Amino acid sequence: MSPTDSDHAMEALDEALALVSRTPAGGAGPGSGGHRSLGWVQAREAAARAGSGVRARIHRVPLAEALGEVLDQPLEALTDLPSFDTSAMDGWAVAGPGPWTVRPGEGVLAGDGRPEPLADGEAVRIATGARIPADTTAVLRSEHSRESGSQVYADRPVQTGQDIRPRGQECRSGDLMLPAGSLVTPAVLGLAAAAGYDELATRTRPRVEILVLGDELLTEGRPHDGLIRDALSPMLGPWLTRIGAEVTGTRRIGDDPAGAEALLDAVTGSDADVVITTGGTASGPVDHVHPVLRRAGAELLVDGVAVRPGHPMLLARLGDRTEGRHLVGLPGNPLAAVSGLLTLAEPLLRALAGRRQRPRYAVPVQGGIPGHPNDTRLVPVLLTDEHAVPLRYNGPAMLRGIAAADALAVVPPHGARAGQDLEILDLPWVSGGCFT
Repeated sequence: MSPTDSDHAMEALDEALALVSRTPAGGAGPGSGGHRSLGWVQAREAAARAGSGVRARIHRVPLAEALGEVLDQPLEALTDLPSFDTSAMDGWAVAGPGPWTVRPGEGVLAGDGRPEPLADGEAVRIATGARIPADTTAVLRSEHSRESGSQVYADRPVQTGQDIRPRGQECRSGDLMLPAGSLVTPAVLGLAAAAGYDELATRTRPRVEILVLGDELLTEGRPHDGLIRDALSPMLGPWLTRIGAEVTGTRRIGDDPAGAEALLDAVTGSDADVVITTGGTASGPVDHVHPVLRRAGAELLVDGVAVRPGHPMLLARLGDRTEGRHLVGLPGNPLAAVSGLLTLAEPLLRALAGRRQRPRYAVPVQGGIPGHPNDTRLVPVLLTDEHAVPLRYNGPAMLRGIAAADALAVVPPHGARAGQDLEILDLPWVSGGCFT
């Protein structure tokens, strides 16, 4: 897309999202006593706000354990980089004008100590990364030189300082290399190691415990006799890990009265930062999440979202605001649970981890997509170079579409016409996971 096309796309996206956030749900939120569900954009903003006011937990970890976390302190150079004048190429360190007389010996290798200075008219073999001898004029690349007897000749003009990385070229000791709040990527680990760090001060990953609710769930074998396989336990843990959480465990809890007590004990006794439940968020006879939250003294922050699938999702605060303990209630249907992950869990977890929210972008849709009269729809799509292609099998209980998808398209109420620009929510394994 050209810059002009991109500008138009984002203008269209702003209009669509403004419509989404203004649109009522067209019905009462689950267990709400008659209030309307929150707009999809508003719900995501509420989840991000809930995580942003929490007191951060900080630890110091070896470099190998910091990947995917966020720097709590600025990354300052502990030394000059490079810390000495270094050869940028394999070749010859030469002094003065050529031709040059070859110094006997093996030359200067990376890791050697301080080499002897060069005399005017002298050359010495040098390897990439090796320390430059004092009084060197330039490094002459091997492919730009020829050797005859004890003499070295240049095949092209030699410029003073060529192919030498001077001390401090990248940074000087004490320079700010990255600010606090930067995500630790593989490149950041490399930079920190180069600058002399053995460990980093980072914000800890949010701890998440998963509670899968339901009596009808099988853990192995084929569905039978009214029982279905538990598709959420295998999916949620890896998904949450991929977006930067530390999953401390997954438990299954029944729907009977004993299950309600077990759920209360699990919610109030968990030491996780975020408890994620599946199912039980509506107002049926065995939907225990709302009653349990009332008994636990939780504060409902989001109680139903104007989105399909997944409208009975919820977000609650457990305990004091600064403690940062929350519960995200996902619907029990698999694709509806994915909708809840992207709508509430991901913005909350990114904020708790100190990470910025994902940048928004829009892609034109190939063909039209039917919409809900009042609610936003999240539809699995494949991304091509030019379009988002909607996929079939996008019902609340279906995983076939999302398993083949690159992303979900955000479809405003009443649907989208062919070529309309839609916001895209990348799936974490497609967009780079925790490095985005």
